[in-house]
Amino acid sequence: MTDTLFLSSDDVSGLATPEAYVQAVREGYRQVGNGASADPRSAYFRTDPDGMFTEYGALLPETGAMGGYMYSAGFSTEDAWFMTPLFNAESGEPLAVLDGASMNPFKTGAAGAVAVDYLAREDATTLAVIGTGPQARGQLHATATVREFTDVRVYSPTRENRESFAEEFDDALEASVTAVSSSEDAVSGADVVITATTATDPVFDGEHLDPGTHVTAMGQYDPNKRELDVTTIERATYVPDLRERVTQDAGSFIAALEADRVSADHVHAELGDVVAGAEPGRTSDDEITVFDSGGTGIETVAAASLLYERALENDLGTKISFAPASEVLTGRLDSQ
Repeated sequence: MTDTLFLSSDDVSGLATPEAYVQAVREGYRQVGNGASADPRSAYFRTDPDGMFTEYGALLPETGAMGGYMYSAGFSTEDAWFMTPLFNAESGEPLAVLDGASMNPFKTGAAGAVAVDYLAREDATTLAVIGTGPQARGQLHATATVREFTDVRVYSPTRENRESFAEEFDDALEASVTAVSSSEDAVSGADVVITATTATDPVFDGEHLDPGTHVTAMGQYDPNKRELDVTTIERATYVPDLRERVTQDAGSFIAALEADRVSADHVHAELGDVVAGAEPGRTSDDEITVFDSGGTGIETVAAASLLYERALENDLGTKISFAPASEVLTGRLDSQ
C-alpha cells in the first residue's frame, strides 16, 4: 500500500500565487520543448443527455511528476467536474488526486502568460481582454505578472459583466482597467489581446489588429469554436500549445485551412519549442503573433505538482491508500 494525498478544492484554493503558477508552467513547457511527452486531449460525447468527457496527460521528468486531467461537462446535472491524478515520474506511484476546479483558471492562465512572455513585445503596455468569466480572470491575473500593463480594456457583450470585471481589476491591478462597448474598441491599438470565451464565431475583426500585436486565444478547443477569424490566423506567426492538436480541434486554424488561406506549414512552432529555445518566438516589432491554447496536460501536471508540494509544506489534504497491482493480483491468484 502507498499513501496518496487527496486535495480538495478548498485545500488548493489560494495555495499558490499567479507568479508561482507561471514559473511552474514555464518549466513544464521547457521540458516538453526538450522532448518530454504530452498528448492533446481526447474527447468523448453522448447525447440525451448531452455531455462531454475529456482527458489528456503529460510526463514531466525533471519536475518528477506525470498525470493529467479528466473532466466531465454537461450530462444530466449540466455541470462540470474536474479530477487530476498525479504520479511520481520515477517510481510510478500515485502522489495525489486533486479536485482540479480551483486551479483550472490559474494553470490555464499561466500557459497564456508564458506565451505572452515569449511572443509579445517587451514594451507591451496595453492589454485587451475579451470575455469576463473565470478563464478571463485567470488570464489577467497571470499575464499581469509578465508585463507591466498600464491600460487594460475589457469587453463582454453583457454590459454589467464587463463593468463589474473592470471595477474588480481596477482595484486589484496597478493598471487602469476600463470597460469598453465593443471588441473593436478593445482591440484597436492594443499590444496584447486575450480572448477567453466559448464563442463559435470570431470575437473581433483581424483587420483591427495593429502590427506588433500578440493574441492569446483560450477558446480554441473544438473544431466549431472559432474565437479568431481567418484574417487573424493568416496575418500571424502561429504558435499552438501542441502541434498535433492543430488539425484536430483548433477551430480557427481549421477554418483558415478550409478557406485555403493557410496550409499546415503555417504552424511556426509549439510553445514548448519556443520556451526551450529550439525555435524563435517574436522576431520583429511589427510581427503579429498568436498563441492558440486548447488546454494540455503540460500546465495541468506542472500546476498540480506545485500544489502537491505546497500542500505537503502546509500539512493539507487527506491521506488515502492505493494498493500496488502486484499485491492485489497476486492475492487474487493465490485465493483461486
